[in-house]
Amino acid sequence: MEKEIKQSESKKIFLAGLITENPTFVSLLGMCPTLATTKSVEAALGMGILVILVLIGSNILISLLRKLIPSEVKIPCYIVIIASLVTIIKMLTEAFVPALYSSLGVFISLIVVNCIILGRAEAFASKNGVKASFFDALGSGVGFTVALCVVAFIREFLGTGALSFGVYFPIGTELHWQIYPSQFALSIFVQSAGGFLALAMVLAFLAWRKNRLEAKKLAAEKARIEELKKKKAEELAKKKALEAEQAKANETVEAPKQEEKTVEVKQEVKEEVKAEPKVEEAKTPEAKKEEAPQESTEKEDK
Repeated sequence: MEKEIKQSESKKIFLAGLITENPTFVSLLGMCPTLATTKSVEAALGMGILVILVLIGSNILISLLRKLIPSEVKIPCYIVIIASLVTIIKMLTEAFVPALYSSLGVFISLIVVNCIILGRAEAFASKNGVKASFFDALGSGVGFTVALCVVAFIREFLGTGALSFGVYFPIGTELHWQIYPSQFALSIFVQSAGGFLALAMVLAFLAWRKNRLEAKKLAAEKARIEELKKKKAEELAKKKALEAEQAKANETVEAPKQEEKTVEVKQEVKEEVKAEPKVEEAKTPEAKKEEAPQESTEKEDK
């Protein structure tokens, strides 16, 4: 379970740097190399690889030394670490890939002041372990490389009508694909302004896609709320119908009971009437004896 949790966390960190927190298309960092080194896909790929190497090395070193570096001088220490790594990468590039080194030129040295590297060192590597810092650097570096290659593909495709590989990397042969005639190519995309145009096109597409997804989410949320309202209304209607049926059933049950009560009352009244004695029958023998002398005296008076 712990290994699965750690793997899921590493995957989330990597995907965050690659997609959700892409340094170029989301955070808009590293604009200088994005605009200057994207005339061809091969040069952009080379720049991205160099940034990935520097990012991984700086994040690992800063994560290892995060408890030893005083907080008062942490930014200068980070810059010294990054500059040392950039110097090493620059010397290796000049030795093994001289064509790429001459193509990128001063922009290799400018990796030192790249906002992506210093930002990840300050925001993540200085607060997390080595493994998490490695995946954060890998995700951010790959995301930056993908962004460079996308912009470079648009510029090279629209600016020259072809794609080439093997010019800067020593692969032995140079590959060249002419997709459409060069006379129909828009040469402005190969110039300095082409970087701004290509980047604007990509950002506009991403903004349109984001707005569309948000609109779909809102529509789905509204539909869900309406469904819940309908369900609640149906439940209330069912409850009212059940209450009405119960009320009718109670009325039908109470009606015979009331009739039974009235019949019982009538029977009680009849029994009381029958139980009352007649006035004549109710007279006692003593009263009769008293009445007899009274009748005799009345006869004598007559």
